[in-house]
Amino acid sequence: MEKRFDVTIAGEINLDLVLDGIAKDMPVERELLASSLRVTLGSSAAILAHNCAALGMKVGFASLAAKDMFGVKALDYLSELGVDVSRVRQSDSGAGSGLTVVVNHGAMRHILSYLGTTAELGREHLDLDYLSSAKHFHLSSLFLLKKLQPDLSDLFRALKAKGLTISLDTNDDPDDRWGSGLDELLPLVDVLLPNERELLRIAKRDSVEGALATLSKSVKLIVVKRGVRGATVQQGNDRDEIPAVMITPVDMIGAGDSFNAGFLSGYVRGLPPLECARMGTVTGAISTLKPGGIEAFRDGQFLRAMLARMAPGQECAF
Repeated sequence: MEKRFDVTIAGEINLDLVLDGIAKDMPVERELLASSLRVTLGSSAAILAHNCAALGMKVGFASLAAKDMFGVKALDYLSELGVDVSRVRQSDSGAGSGLTVVVNHGAMRHILSYLGTTAELGREHLDLDYLSSAKHFHLSSLFLLKKLQPDLSDLFRALKAKGLTISLDTNDDPDDRWGSGLDELLPLVDVLLPNERELLRIAKRDSVEGALATLSKSVKLIVVKRGVRGATVQQGNDRDEIPAVMITPVDMIGAGDSFNAGFLSGYVRGLPPLECARMGTVTGAISTLKPGGIEAFRDGQFLRAMLARMAPGQECAF
């Protein structure tokens, strides 16, 4: 049956406030001056939705947004690229939009977040018929979705019963516990998309090899984002290394989400996982060439040129 969307995505939505030029050791009770300030779309789920749409996918997005200027602006970013936001609910709790302040220190950064409506997103805000009107479903930021966590296994089962494949990027766990029903969720996931640190914490192992050996018993396909070392793809007992695209990065914000967008752009078309992962390394690299998680994907001319150079044949939506 013809599907309305290539992918539906559920998760958080907020803006990022990005500061540069502040020293890594930030003393208290001092006024620390930044050299630059940017406000752009943040949150793993929303960045992924935006960048998937920029790569030509039909995207449906479900979330809980606040009725404030931050919420309006975040939704505008998505609507500009054609992401369907008709199922984004509006919160009446007064919690306000979430906000992430990113303080860049070269290759390292401080990340300070207020969850806002993210912590209130629950199963009652998600329309199963809407989510299932896609080929594929993706969930980001598992550990931030405090209210939704207990219902996720039932939601995943319902989506799989309707024929969808499912991917999961847990992102970081601010509590560093790495539980929240993962043992029940992982067997329901078709693709797990962690970075290297997340992989080790999820598996509770000290090495990538050991972590993959453990998790591959539960998950069919694991794609590990490893920065300058590219990506590792585990399919059953088979393991392959995908080299990184060598570039000089400007900003690492959203690189992992942009990798996911490239990977899913191939996955929903039925391409082999290694080819999907190669596309992920390309889009992850492209993301780092402009500040913020979406800016390289908002500039159609730039995106087309980079795709033509790094991934001939891959089109964008502009």
